[in-house]
Amino acid sequence: MNILQAIIIGIVQGLTEFLPVSSSAHLVFIQNILGVESSLAFDTFLHLGSLLAVLWFFRADILKMIYSWWLSLLDIIHGRFKEGFYEDPYKRLAWYVILATIPVGIVGFLFEDSVDALFSGALYVPAFFLFVTGTILFLSQRMTSGDINFHNVSKKEALFMGLGQACAILPGLSRSGTTIAAGLVIGLDKEFAAKFSFILSIPAILGAFLLQAKDIGTAMDANFLPIILGFIAAFIAGYAAIKWMLELIQKRNLDIFAYYCWIVGIVVFMGTIAHIF
Repeated sequence: MNILQAIIIGIVQGLTEFLPVSSSAHLVFIQNILGVESSLAFDTFLHLGSLLAVLWFFRADILKMIYSWWLSLLDIIHGRFKEGFYEDPYKRLAWYVILATIPVGIVGFLFEDSVDALFSGALYVPAFFLFVTGTILFLSQRMTSGDINFHNVSKKEALFMGLGQACAILPGLSRSGTTIAAGLVIGLDKEFAAKFSFILSIPAILGAFLLQAKDIGTAMDANFLPIILGFIAAFIAGYAAIKWMLELIQKRNLDIFAYYCWIVGIVVFMGTIAHIF
C-alpha cells in the first residue's frame, strides 16, 4: 500500500464511520477498487483516528460524563444513587451509554465467527445491506420529529438505539445510520439522536481498536509512513463528518444518504452478480 492509497482509505474510513453510509461496506469497496489489502496495523490506526475524532469533538461532554459517572459511584456508596441519577443528566447519559453498548457486546461475542465470514464473503453481501441501510434511513425520515432530548431521554430510548447499533455489526449496515434511525423512530429530537449516536460509537470503536491492538506487535508494517498518514486522514475526515452531520440534520433530512446507499448498493450488487454469472 502506498501513501496515496493509505490517505484515500483513511479519508473513506473517517467519513463513512460517522456519515450514515456504512464504513464497513465502503472500506471493502475502496480496497477492491484500489486493489490493496489492508494490514492489521493499518486497520488498528484507522480505528484510532476515528476514535480520537469523536473524543475530541465531544471532549467537553465526555469529560462531564466521566466526572458525573464517578460521582454516581460515590452516590451508590452513600445510598443516594437514585436521587443523584435524576439530578444530573450527565450521570444518566453516562449510564445510558453503558446500557446501550451491552447489545453490541453480546452480539459481537456470540456471533463473531459468523460476522467475520460475512466480511470475507462476496461484495454482494455488504451491497445488499447498504441498500437496507438506505431503506431504513428513508423510512425513519418519515417519522414525526420527537422531542426527547438530553434532559428527558430514558433507558428505553437508550436501549433501543443500542439494539440498532447491535444490528449494524452486519457488513453494509451503517452504525450511525441504524442508531440515528432507531432514535428517530422512538421519538428522539433529530440533533440529540445524532449526538447520542456519535457518543455511543465511542465504546464500539474503542472495543474494535483494543481487539486489534492486542495483536499489533506481531503485525506492524515495516513501512510506517502510510499507516500514520492514514490515521491522520481518518482523524480529520472523521471530525469533519461529525461536524457536517450535526449541522445537516438540523436543517435537512437524511434522504440524500438514503438515495446514495440505494444507488451504490444496487450498482455493486448487480455488478457482483453479473461478474459471478
